Amino acid sequence: MKAMVLTRPGARELEPSERDLPVALPGEVLVKVLACGVCRTDLHVVDGELPDAEIPLIPGHEIVGVVEQIGDGVTAFNIGDRVGIPWLGYACGDCALCRSGRENLCPNARFIGYHSDGGYADYTVVDAAYTFKLPDSYSDVDAAPLLCAGLIGYRAYRMAGPRESVRRLGLYGFGAAAHIIAQVALHDEREVYAFTSPGDDEKQAFARDLGVTWAGGSNEPPPESLDAALVFAPVGRLIPEALSHVAPAGVVVCAGIHMSDVPSFPYRLLWEERIVRSVANLTRQDARDFLELAAKVPIKIHTERYDLADANRALADVRRGHIRGAAVLVPAV
Repeated sequence: MKAMVLTRPGARELEPSERDLPVALPGEVLVKVLACGVCRTDLHVVDGELPDAEIPLIPGHEIVGVVEQIGDGVTAFNIGDRVGIPWLGYACGDCALCRSGRENLCPNARFIGYHSDGGYADYTVVDAAYTFKLPDSYSDVDAAPLLCAGLIGYRAYRMAGPRESVRRLGLYGFGAAAHIIAQVALHDEREVYAFTSPGDDEKQAFARDLGVTWAGGSNEPPPESLDAALVFAPVGRLIPEALSHVAPAGVVVCAGIHMSDVPSFPYRLLWEERIVRSVANLTRQDARDFLELAAKVPIKIHTERYDLADANRALADVRRGHIRGAAVLVPAV
């Protein structure tokens, strides 16, 4: 099979490789990859910003494909089923965190495209228990960003608070996750305020086209105080910036797996019961809940499609912030 492989930590580029076709062991499924989203987390892995990746490694954890082989003991899928494979690939199920419904924080968790090979390839093998059927209403390419940008974005969105207390929602960094969650928030009849890199008129116009209330640079104050803000950009200085614009009791949710250092800031920005919290990974229940919602809400996914062989170009475009929506790799037919 064809694959794009990370051969050394921090290489910043992947190498094309030919590998033997993997085999589904008990509890696993072999999936023929139809599309794989390019997530900023992939970039953090490839650039060496996340430690302990299992090298050599095939990145990718927004995987859409069809089941081609079923290992012993798997009953939830049939050959030919279209499935989605997200970031979480294993949790122990026995620790206190798993038993309390927080498998996303399991100390023994393993993640697709980080601890095991992912979807920058023709085929991948995964644990069937961490694999999901997808809504029929999305094409293969459009479904791929749902599996991380959508899932992690949705977990962050719910952590912002219920609609009764969060009417005005800020989104810092208007990329793959924010363009999905903006539509979910608008469907929930919230006001959405989109913050982009200063001077990024194209991203601001994109946000307005989706129906947000306001769009501007991250260095600009919104016209109204926010009830909550989700920070998708991996830029630590945006935390005090967002805090300065949320109302008393407001929440700032850091939605990335990696972020530059947060600078010191005056206590007055946190006072009046403001909250800063992070989102770590996802649970399988997150996936079930969001995919059920995505089947009902007509989310318009904006994608830029790349051939699998062009994975390095896709990563470079994500690194430079040149993607309008989400980048998706498609293996050659």
